[in-house]
Amino acid sequence: MTTILLLFIAAFVWPFQPLTTSIGAIVLVLFIVMLVNNRLIVMRVRKRMRDSQFTSKMMEQAVKISDNNVVCYVPRDRHIYNLHGTLMPKEGVSVEKWKKHIHPDDLEQAMEAFQRIVRGESSNEDFFYRWNNKFDGGEPCWIFLQDFSVAEYYPGTKRLRSIISTLRDDTELRRQEEEEGELTDKYKLIFENSIIGLSFYSPDGWLLDSNKMMRDICHFDSDDYDEHFYKTNLFEASPFLECCDRNNVQDLWICSQSIIPERDIYDYLEIHLHPIRDDYGKLIYIAVAARNVSEERQMYLQAKLNDQQLQRVNEEIRHYEEELRYMMDRCDMQAWRISLERDCIEFYQGLSTVSKTFTLKQMKSIFVNQEDEFVRSLASPAEVFNKPLSFVGQVYPVVTEKSTELQWIQLNSIPEYDEKGNLTGSFGVFRNISSIMNKQDQLRRETERANDSGRLKAVFLANMTHEIRTPLNAIVGFTDLLQAIDSPDDKREMIRVIHNNCDMLLRLINDILVLSNVDANAMEIIVSEVDFAQEFVNTCISLAQRVQEPGVEFQQVNPYESLKTYIDSGRIQQVITNFVTNAVKYTHQGHIQVGYRIEERNGRQGLYVYCEDTGSGIPKEKQEAVFERFVKLNDFIQGTGLGLSICKAIIEKCNGEIGVESEVDQGSTFWFWIPADIMELKEKATTA
Repeated sequence: MTTILLLFIAAFVWPFQPLTTSIGAIVLVLFIVMLVNNRLIVMRVRKRMRDSQFTSKMMEQAVKISDNNVVCYVPRDRHIYNLHGTLMPKEGVSVEKWKKHIHPDDLEQAMEAFQRIVRGESSNEDFFYRWNNKFDGGEPCWIFLQDFSVAEYYPGTKRLRSIISTLRDDTELRRQEEEEGELTDKYKLIFENSIIGLSFYSPDGWLLDSNKMMRDICHFDSDDYDEHFYKTNLFEASPFLECCDRNNVQDLWICSQSIIPERDIYDYLEIHLHPIRDDYGKLIYIAVAARNVSEERQMYLQAKLNDQQLQRVNEEIRHYEEELRYMMDRCDMQAWRISLERDCIEFYQGLSTVSKTFTLKQMKSIFVNQEDEFVRSLASPAEVFNKPLSFVGQVYPVVTEKSTELQWIQLNSIPEYDEKGNLTGSFGVFRNISSIMNKQDQLRRETERANDSGRLKAVFLANMTHEIRTPLNAIVGFTDLLQAIDSPDDKREMIRVIHNNCDMLLRLINDILVLSNVDANAMEIIVSEVDFAQEFVNTCISLAQRVQEPGVEFQQVNPYESLKTYIDSGRIQQVITNFVTNAVKYTHQGHIQVGYRIEERNGRQGLYVYCEDTGSGIPKEKQEAVFERFVKLNDFIQGTGLGLSICKAIIEKCNGEIGVESEVDQGSTFWFWIPADIMELKEKATTA
């Protein structure tokens, strides 16, 4: 205002005093400069106020988002103000009331932290305490608070103005940590006190931890360390070295004698290795469980010895202990005793422990055939058990309950009398003879099979006699006629007939030899590198000559110019020849086609070979039987019935598969597949 007044006076005086003109101009300039300067200062102040308000709002929003409580302690007021949150009333609390809401066990620690800030020893403190979150009385509600306190000083001094504290409720986090800690301790306790030895290894096979039982089994140097096992890689130790792939760890069970001279271990161990993977299938640990079964094995050997000794003792006392004789002479049995006075029948586990009890009426209901004479007579037990008896029949599995199937049993008993000679009941054995009955059924089936085998052998010998005589008669007869024939054409025809019968006789003898090798398990498959495509062509050239019917066309399907592989070419040629020979016998019109292709089965590469004909076909119910021995679908067609059974034996020896697809009057397709590694493959060139 003074400046404005001076300017006004200067402006008023200026017309009357020319000397003051320069002074007025200066004053006017100063006025303008000051006005602009004041305007700039006001603008800066307003900007700072806006920035401060924006920063304050941002900080306020950040505090709200953080879900933390903020309080301010003012030493001058001895009061704690609530700046944000719900842990304290809006008006805050006094220091004394604040102390009362801190758990007595944590008060000293909290006060000491605040005092360090008050004394200037620290500008901030981070500490925990339990806080009673109830201000309306009643039982305390303790929560865990994390308190981060920062000192606020007067500007330019070290004099404390207030302490700003950020409070975070860590109750739920503490609870989760306690639960996880308890669970961890529980599993550690289980791990350490397991009745089996447990160890954990890293994915690359190094020992991480072992429980007490494993340390005892492996004779560790101490509970904390063992130089041998900690420096030995799992995948380089026996038995894992021989049977565990470190690049593809899988479950592994082993039970054998473990010998580790470095630790004086010569025990029989049962070991289970199990890979532990995360949710993505990555291997994170390898668990190894071990159990020392040396004592069990020794107990087993001792029990076996005891059984042998007990058997000898039983043999010695069999004439003196009749009840014991009934128990020990038979296996899979129980002792039983009937008491007429108590109206019950008791089944024993051993000689003294009762395992099952029935009334005599209930005893009758366990038998399957209620119309059996013995079962019906159980209505009068005093008349049934007054003499020794033996009964065989079927019962429901209610006595032993080892299975749900009906059981064949044998009952043996002798009567028991009191000192006056009155019948008191009966004692005997209840024996499960289901296995014996099954053996009898099996023996009967084997007997029938043996009889069938004998019959088949007789048929085979008769067939062989006929099959051998047929070509021999032709050979002998045409040989005798050959001397009396002068015509060259007739001689050539007779020589052809003799040659065909010789070939037939040779194949018959070969089949018999192969069959004898199969029975003696002496047939060998000797593989070698062959060009199957070329071998197939040579085989087809030979087989084409066997097709004599004018209405039958022989076809071959050879898709490759060269196919080098490892197979037993002779055996495969034998199978193909048998296929074609059978096709020739039953095909009188149409075609016989032989072919092959590369085909993969069960993840392995191999050869699929087939022989397709348009012959009479095979009924579905007889298609499986054609691969059995001595089976002939037409008795009027020459053959032994051995060819296809030999083919099956050869293909099975090659680890392959064989089969037939056929319809009556539509023809048949015999096929086989054998595994074969293809070494070189060259397809035939196609012409445009």
